[in-house]
Amino acid sequence: MIQTLEPILREHPFFQGMEEQHIRLIAGCSKNVRFGEGEVIFREGDPADHFYLIREGLVSVQFVIPHDGLTTVQTVGSGEVLGWSWLFPPYRWHFDARAQQPTHALAFDGKCLRAKCDEDHDLGYEIYKRFMQVITERLEATRLQLLDMYGAHA
Repeated sequence: MIQTLEPILREHPFFQGMEEQHIRLIAGCSKNVRFGEGEVIFREGDPADHFYLIREGLVSVQFVIPHDGLTTVQTVGSGEVLGWSWLFPPYRWHFDARAQQPTHALAFDGKCLRAKCDEDHDLGYEIYKRFMQVITERLEATRLQLLDMYGAHA
């Protein structure tokens, strides 16, 4: 028996309160994925063709600082969203992401979802609105982290 991902989407904090027809459309672009500890999920500069909802596990978002090496700018865990570069041209990752422990997630095909958002502007508005909230929270967290890093050197 094939089981749909709709019940999982309905329960995930990112999609809570979304209309049922939109949940069905989104489920058609999703699949379960697993990443082992230390596994790279995506690399800076690679095509950004998915985003992920973390169901269980922990993922670090990293980038290279010249002369300092790889730096973690964010840690994403259960109930959180990973990746928004699939939404904006040129659809390339701006960071690396690596599983810090075994991680279970839902992966969403970016091309599939962008097409559905183009067809159904109400869905597109809901997706963009929810992602803008995530982006705003992440930028604020990054700002605070930078204040901690550079404030200590002042």
